[in-house]
Amino acid sequence: MTVTVPAEVLARGSVRVDGMDHLPGRVISVILDRPEARNAQTPATWAALDAIGGALDTADATMAVIRGEGSAFSAGLDRRMFTPDGIPGETSLAAMATMSDEQMAAQIEEYQRAFTWQRRVPALTVAAVHGPAIGAGFQLALACDVILASPSASFAMRETSWGLVPDLGGTGPLVRAVGYSRAVDICATGRMISAEEGFALGFVTRVVPDLDECIADMAMSIASAPPGAVRDLMPLLALGEINDRQEQLSAERRTQVARLRDLLGGN
Repeated sequence: MTVTVPAEVLARGSVRVDGMDHLPGRVISVILDRPEARNAQTPATWAALDAIGGALDTADATMAVIRGEGSAFSAGLDRRMFTPDGIPGETSLAAMATMSDEQMAAQIEEYQRAFTWQRRVPALTVAAVHGPAIGAGFQLALACDVILASPSASFAMRETSWGLVPDLGGTGPLVRAVGYSRAVDICATGRMISAEEGFALGFVTRVVPDLDECIADMAMSIASAPPGAVRDLMPLLALGEINDRQEQLSAERRTQVARLRDLLGGN
């Protein structure tokens, strides 16, 4: 299974895309590949992730696993973004401060695209988290359909410690998962949350001793289902977050009619 993304975009963002041909189905692995910096993210990282999302829109992948190389999932935003000189070739926060409000909002919107495709693409997206997932790393995990965490995983939303707020799509999934009051506690304090507490709070899907084994089991389950069933399930469940009761019943009917037509070959 391959996804076509320009090699220079991936290299600039320190992101790898590997086919996981040893697993059933069509599974890819998206790997943040800056282990020496604990996979700290830059705008180039987000450009690479955005390009991967665009490729997955039309790819036939059944599952995309996002993970970090080395000892961390991601330590969040590269701190050089806060320095006057920033990162060579990147838009620094100091440079953004010279923009108009509209320009700054447009720049942030561009960055957000790296965190919005995970629930749009046909593939089921999985964050496989070991070690810290901090700030932008936490938000990247929250973007996915499923968060699998090893016992060593930890999570923190540290943006307020830098005078900022989470702005990469993480606030909505977090509030829906844990509720307003707990989200305030998590974001306002920036405290570290263990994998087990994340599971108890509701944003971690499973805590597993072996991420690779769990991913293989999930891939097997998805591959064994009739084609299209899991693909159609995910948007139906996503609608369940926003629909009222009658709207969701209607969505279930429409989706099931399409599934039955597909299964039974009707017109």
